[in-house]
Amino acid sequence: MSTELNVLKPADYGSDQEVRWCPGCGDYSILAQMKKVLSGIGAQPEKTVFISGIGCSSRFPYYMNTYGMHSIHGRAPAFATGLKCSRPDLDVWVITGDGDALSIGGNHFLHLMRRNLNLNIVLFNNSIYGLTKGQYSPTSPLGSVTKSTPRGSLDFPLNPISVALAAEATFVARSIDTNIQHLTETLTRASQHRGTSFVEVYQNCNVFNDGAWDYAKEKDVKDDNLVELQHGKPLTFAKGTRGIRLNGLQPEVVSLDQVPTDDLLFHDESADSPALAYLLSRLRYPQFPEPIGVFRAVQRPIYDEQINQQVEQAVAERGPGSLNKLFAGGDTWTVN
Repeated sequence: MSTELNVLKPADYGSDQEVRWCPGCGDYSILAQMKKVLSGIGAQPEKTVFISGIGCSSRFPYYMNTYGMHSIHGRAPAFATGLKCSRPDLDVWVITGDGDALSIGGNHFLHLMRRNLNLNIVLFNNSIYGLTKGQYSPTSPLGSVTKSTPRGSLDFPLNPISVALAAEATFVARSIDTNIQHLTETLTRASQHRGTSFVEVYQNCNVFNDGAWDYAKEKDVKDDNLVELQHGKPLTFAKGTRGIRLNGLQPEVVSLDQVPTDDLLFHDESADSPALAYLLSRLRYPQFPEPIGVFRAVQRPIYDEQINQQVEQAVAERGPGSLNKLFAGGDTWTVN
């Protein structure tokens, strides 16, 4: 953490590189809020690392005055795992997109979360491949007409929150690029979580998929289409006039002038089972208001701490070892 005598401002976390996203891209807002978060938590640039894969979002490390790595398609979680295990003192952020993480990177994405390394994943979800000019992605809605699906996509879309919960991620949240206060608060909470934090951000691609999240962003409709999750509070929306309750195992929308608040579903982000959080992840527009906020926040043993404990134990029992002995040990051959 930075000392009080050397408090860094948000601008101090920005690099001298020209930010080269399309004008109006939602990535600009996420970048700005990330700088605020780092300043707010007193992050040390020399102890902070951003690792990305391939895609528009993956230019992120260039724009941060920290250490960073622009890696290869879908493999940012693998690079982050190696770095965090070898340097557990570093604060590691994985920056990825819906195509990078959920298509070619799906396997790495799942295993990073189930292992529960102490790092953060931020997934920019614009439901399109932006960098490669407008093909459908793993989160594109069924029937999406794109450059690669001129007759409409036939693939059923993945739900990033549901995937993260199924992989037993210990911190799972969702926010929106233009909801500045909510995004800042969500990223701050993610940074404070011990274990793998996963944050999905609805991000607008104004060139190839403009308006994909308008129902969750426009002032005149967003209150009716979003429910903000608050731990221990009932699920209400539409300025407190409507809510969500369970009818058996099925969620249903009810009017609060006819149903008491106590009958509503109450959010519990700390529940050991991810069942409730998973149910909430399945609430999708237009049938239901979509939840934003923290779906799950629980504690579980941390992978990088455990693996280093095993190394320390092995060294204590068997000594530090010798690389030369390892190379020369066992069966060897001399090639003339």
